[in-house]
Order: sequence, then C-alpha cells, then structure tokens
Amino acid sequence: MSTPYDVVVIGSGPGGYVAAIRAAHNGLKTALVERDGRLGGTCGLRGCIPTKSLLHSADIWEEFQKAKKSGVLEGEAKLNFDNVQKERAKVVEKNSAGVTYLMKSNKIDVHTGWGTITGPNSVSVKGDKGVTELSAKAIIVATGSVVRHLPFLKTDGQKVVTSDEILELKAVPKSLLVLGAGAVGTEFASVYKRFGADVTLVEMMDRVLPIEDEEVSAELGKALRKRGINMMTGTKLEKAEVTKNGVACVLAGKDGKSQNLEVEMLLVAVGRAPVTQNIGLEKVGVKTDKGGYIEVNEHLQTAVPSIYAIGDILRTPWLAHVASAQGIKAADHIAGKHVMPLNVNRVPSCTYCDPEVASVGLTEKTARDKGYDVQVGKFPFSAIGKARIINQTEGFVKVVSEKKYGEILGIHIIGPHATDLIGEAIVALQLESTAEELAFTVHPHPTLTEAMMEAAHAAAEGRAIHM
Repeated sequence: MSTPYDVVVIGSGPGGYVAAIRAAHNGLKTALVERDGRLGGTCGLRGCIPTKSLLHSADIWEEFQKAKKSGVLEGEAKLNFDNVQKERAKVVEKNSAGVTYLMKSNKIDVHTGWGTITGPNSVSVKGDKGVTELSAKAIIVATGSVVRHLPFLKTDGQKVVTSDEILELKAVPKSLLVLGAGAVGTEFASVYKRFGADVTLVEMMDRVLPIEDEEVSAELGKALRKRGINMMTGTKLEKAEVTKNGVACVLAGKDGKSQNLEVEMLLVAVGRAPVTQNIGLEKVGVKTDKGGYIEVNEHLQTAVPSIYAIGDILRTPWLAHVASAQGIKAADHIAGKHVMPLNVNRVPSCTYCDPEVASVGLTEKTARDKGYDVQVGKFPFSAIGKARIINQTEGFVKVVSEKKYGEILGIHIIGPHATDLIGEAIVALQLESTAEELAFTVHPHPTLTEAMMEAAHAAAEGRAIHM
C-alpha cells in the first residue's frame, strides 16, 4: 500500500527543498525523498555553504595579517586549522538543521533513502528500514550532481582529492595543484593559498574563469599572481602518478612542451556530472541526452508530463539559485498557476575567490557577437573612498549597454563584496533599465555601490564623475 501525495520531490538540495516548501505553500500534500542522512544536498553539505565558511575563515586570517602589518595588532599569530574545520562543520550542521525545521514547520514528510521512479505517479524509497512506496500526482526530480573524475586518474581522497574531500582536510597541504580554474578551482586556490599552501592553478582554457568577461578574467589572473599563486593557463594535465611524498604531475602547454611538477596534493576541479542514473528515468520514458542531462520543456516538464526536473540535472547554469528558482516554478506549474519561463540571461554568476567576481547578463564580447552596438563604462574601486577605507581597492565595475537606447545588457564586477553588489545589477537588468537611469539613481556615500553608479555614468555619458 503506497502513501498518497500531491507532490513527491526527490532530492533535498536548494532546488528540492525549496520546491517542496513552495508546493506546501500552494496547499499540496508534499513529501521529500533524500538518500543522505542530512538535508541540504551538495550545496548545503559539500558545496556552497562549507566552501564559503572556509573562505570566510581565510578572509579573517588575511585581515589579521594586514592588521599586523599596519600596526593595529602586535605579536605572533598561529592559524588553528582544526578550529577552522570545526567552524565549517558547525555551519553545515546548523544549515542542515534549518532545512529540517522548514520541512517540519511546513508539514512536509521526509523519507530517507534512495528514491526510484517506478511509474509516472509513483516513487519507491529504499532505506535502512526497508522499502516505502509513495504515490503522487506529480514528481519533481532534483537529484543534483556529483564531482566529475578524470578517466586516467583515480581519486584516493588523500593525495588526489575532489571538492568533497578537500573540505575535510585535517591539515593544510604544503603544496597543492588545483586542476580547473572555474569557480570551484579558484575558490579553493584562494582558500589554501591564504592558509599557507604553495598553490599552482592549472586551466586548459586560455584564461581563468573562462565564462566571465575577458577583462574580468584578465584582472583576476593578475590578482591571483600578485597573491603568489602560480598560474598556468592553456595547460593540460597529461599524467599524474601518486608517489610516496605526493603526486608527480606532467603538464603540457599549447606549445607542446611538457614540464614536471610534484605536489603534496592534487585537487581535481574539472566540473560535475548529473545524478540521473539508477533512478528509474528510462523505465518510465523520461528522456536524457548523451551527457545524462534530463530534457524538459519551458515549464520544466519531462517527456512524462507528471514528472518535472530541476537543478544540476538540466543543461541550465549549475547554480543553487537557479535550482531554487526552478523549484518554485515547477511547484507553481503543478498547482496550476501561470508561470513565466526562467530567463537565463538574468541569472547572476558569483565566484567567491579573492578578489570576488560576479556578473549578470551579456559579456562585452557576447553582446558584440549578437550584433549590438555596444557602449561600455568601467570604474575602478581604487577611486572609491569606501574601498580605500577597507583597504580593498583591486578590481572594477563594468557596465555593458546598448548604444541607441542605453539599455543595460550586462554588468560585471571584480573586487570587494562583488557577490553582494551584483544584487543591484540583477534588478537593473530585470527592469530593463538604461545606463542613464542607473547613473542618475542616487547612491549612498561612502559605499562600494558608488562604483556601480560611476560605471553607469561612464557607459551613458562617456565619462565618470570621479575619474
């Protein structure tokens, strides 16, 4: 006998648990299925939350070093990495407990175990206590992703690690090679360099953060080198062998020349893969592409109309906030509400490395490739009073706009608190604001947001006020 629900959500990450809450808010009897003993998914347990906790600790440690140099503090200091890890674990537990509380307060039943779709309206949950059968009018698949491995290199969790294992380190490695200079790679490089590791960052593409605006990537590369990170772009890992002391790596550049580098630890940060195997998709007719990603329509419905899919299992940006937005849209569509499709051009991208990087909308190159007559405005944080006060003057704000009407096409930020500042840019693009409208919106002084206003002046009028 199966337990009946209106909606069954498989996966408790920021897509799944948000979808479950939204479904409950819509008056639907809802169940959440999670294979892990804790709620929160990759983001809450092994991704966004623990990573940002480590980054915050690295920020504090760096500020402490600056305070010593400036004479604010005196005496020797020692990094207590054990306490850093304890704080990370505490943050993760509190965050997971918060999700659990939200399930209880919204009267959402949680079933722990591996969820398998057995029909268009049925899910089987295999847990420690046996198998539980659930029925539902609609199913939302939010099973997320796992780290992607290299076919020629086995991850041992000690010397060759992924983003999962590097969160649990007992000590800071003396030397670390980070393979992949996307968001994950640059963030961990920023963390462990500041904690004292000798870090080498290797990227196959010609620049770090290759999805970002070219000028932003160039600025970040310069900043990382300034911090002592050995940058190797346009470089492939040809071979890696675990040795007694670490990992012996063979790296090859575009010129075909190889070089050897031995490090204590190798972090593989080359992307993630969708969790769509062994959950019953093919048996019920849900279609996936060659990469294992689920195919959906604009309302996130699969080839089986009663089954929806959201988050990292789709070929949309692999971001927690995208999964959450999709979860809300799927739950609303199930409830019969009018739902607007997600506009991926309005999705912000945030990288919490040092310095931070954030963007929304089109890059300058993409805008030009699309045929826009582009007007660009830039303003450096070095000319912002608040940036000088907090001694974080690297980077800039860049506004990309369309010349004829002035509509903002994209905004790109590298510098202090970029991931917070991008919030204003998201609203500006959502409301189809012009550079002139943003420029003449009064911004408070002294704040970092003034860089946004000044960059908008530069885009709208060809020149900023304070430059």
